This record gives sequence, C-alpha cells and structure tokens, in this order.
Amino acid sequence: MKLKKIVTLGLSLVLFTANITPLYSAFADNEVGNETAKEAKKKTKENELDLVMAGDVLLHLRLAYWSENGKGGYDFNPIFKLIKPIIKKADLAIVNQETILGGKELGVSGYPTFNGPYELGDAIANAGFDVVLQSNNHSLDRGKQGIYNCLNFWKKYPKIKTVGINTSEAQKKKLCIYKKNGIKVAILNYTYGTNGIPLPKGMPYAVNYLVKDEVINDIKRAEKEADFTIVCPHWGTEYYRGITDYQKAWSKIFVENGVDLVLGCHPHVIEPIRYVTDKKTGHKMLVYYSLGNFINSTMSDGRVGDRYVGGLAKVKLKRGTDNKVRIAKYGVKATVMHNGGTKYGSRVYPLTQYTEELAKKNVMKAQDYMFSLEFCKNICNEVWDKLWD
Repeated sequence: MKLKKIVTLGLSLVLFTANITPLYSAFADNEVGNETAKEAKKKTKENELDLVMAGDVLLHLRLAYWSENGKGGYDFNPIFKLIKPIIKKADLAIVNQETILGGKELGVSGYPTFNGPYELGDAIANAGFDVVLQSNNHSLDRGKQGIYNCLNFWKKYPKIKTVGINTSEAQKKKLCIYKKNGIKVAILNYTYGTNGIPLPKGMPYAVNYLVKDEVINDIKRAEKEADFTIVCPHWGTEYYRGITDYQKAWSKIFVENGVDLVLGCHPHVIEPIRYVTDKKTGHKMLVYYSLGNFINSTMSDGRVGDRYVGGLAKVKLKRGTDNKVRIAKYGVKATVMHNGGTKYGSRVYPLTQYTEELAKKNVMKAQDYMFSLEFCKNICNEVWDKLWD
C-alpha cells in the first residue's frame, strides 16, 4: 500500500515536471525574443534622428491682446495646442522666435518694433521646442537690454538651446551642437540685417549676421565637431514666394563649404524646397528657402492671405554604413494660423485639420476676401507641389 503511494507520487512529479519544462522554455525564448527586439529598436534609433522646424513667431499686438489672461499676464499655450503633439514627437524641434522676448518691463509691442512678454517663451518651451533661433531683423528692436533680458529669460530652461544673439564674444564663438540618438547636429543662425538698427555700443558680438568670412569659419568648425550641419538664415524678400539671387548666392556658399541642410525664414510666406549641388564635389544640400509664418496676426489687408500659411519642415536623418549622417526622408507639414478674433481664439492648425467653416470665421477673411481652405491648399500646391501633407 505504501509502495503504491510512493510510486504514484513519483509519477505525478515526473509528469508535472515534464509539463512545466516546455512552458518555461517557451517563456524564456519569448523573453530573449523581446529583449532582442528592444535592443534592435534602440540600435536603430541610435542611428536616426527626426527633426522639425517651425517658421516665424511674430507677436503682433492684437495677438497679445487676445492672449491676456485677465490677471495682468498672458497665456499663449492655446495657440500651440493642436501642433504640440508633432513638436513633442520630434527628436529635435527648432523654431524661429522673431519677436525679441524683453519682457513686459520693456513694453509689449507689435509691428514695426516687436517685444514680447516672457509668457510667450514659456509657451514655446511647453510646446516642446529644443532650439530657439533669435537672429533676425527684429533682434535689436529693444536694443542692448532686449538682448540681455531675452537670454536671461531662456536660462529658465537650461535644456533649450538658443542661437543667434549673444552677450559675449565667447558665446558667439561657441557652436550650438545638439546631441540625440548618437547623432551630433550643428545649428547655425544668421540674419541679413537688423532693420538699420546698429549694434549696441561695446557689443559687436550681439547678433549673428550673414558675413561671409565669419559664416564660412563657423561652418568649417561645425563640420569638424558635428555629424550634420544645419544653417538657419534670415534671408530673402518679404512676401515673395520665389527664390532671390541673394538666396542663391548664399546657398552656393553654404553648399561649397559642406552644409547639409538649410532652413530659411524671413519672407513671411512659404517658398520652394530644393536640392542644391556643389558642381566641384557633388555634395548635395537640401534647402527650405522659407517656412513662412508659424504664428502671427498681421493687420494688413489686400492680397495677404498667404501670410497665414506656413509649414513645419520634417526631415529624417540616418547614419549610413560609412558612418556618415545623411537625409533619409524629407517633407513639410502645412499649417494655417487661425485667429478667431476672441480671447484664446487663436490656434495653429495643421492644414489637414482645417475646415472651410473655420476659414470663414478667421479674421483674415475680412482682410483678404480670397482667403479660404481652398486658397491655402492652392498656395501649398503651387509652392511645394506634392511635398506637403
């Protein structure tokens, strides 16, 4: 009787062990498979970088008025609400902050001499931008103090890099290098001028200008220190959707010195996206001549509806087997500035989410009767053809 029980118990243990072993093996194999997949994904991401760049942020005075919070301050976060997911998703997000952020103490103002409250910078940071461009024709709208106030404000966000204006020669010479996913990207920013406003006395380094020798020197240093070089020039002719001789001349300088990507601003309307090739070396450089306005509320009327059409440059970088980082894919996300004319009634919309009903309620409709959803699409088709979405 006892012997039977022992034999039965032994057989049960053998059967239990036999049954559990395959289950454990399957679980173990699955663990190894998952880990391999994770490692492969991480390895792939280490060799890729998705970047976006938004065009001009122009704080026209009525846009500031519509963003007042009723407590003596401002809330610009609603403007970014619909576009924020795209910005957050990118590995590197750049924006051209055309309005100097000198704070309310220097007087909030719009065209022709801009100055924004710090809350605009807070909203830009909250939207997820990593690099803020500050060199433009409005950089000196509040003089020396505007430069100091603006850069002091950005110290509040140590992870955000600013480029284009400086409080010292050392700061001007220091390259803006952004590192992510094992890729180092150099971002250079220059302007053609500052609306005739001279550099502050004793501050020859305050603003980065398009000065040939200085630019070439910066590019050469960037080529040594980074895997990929981007130049963000403030150039071109305002409200002109074509490419000027000035832009062509500078594009030639950029490509001959090894620049990989150009992301342009200033014209306040969108311009073509083209590859430029150095005839001597065969080096190719992608140029977004103008991304147009990102945020604005121009008071002008007439044929001005295209000033509300902008774009987010979308570029995927990838490291090749030769260890060089190149552009793997590119395009542009079309955007529309919607100003409803009411408190917190301003939004940047992806064009794909915009409607004719919204277009009819946009204050631009009263300024340019031609403005409509179809008008915005036609502008994008005319300038970008099939590159936009």
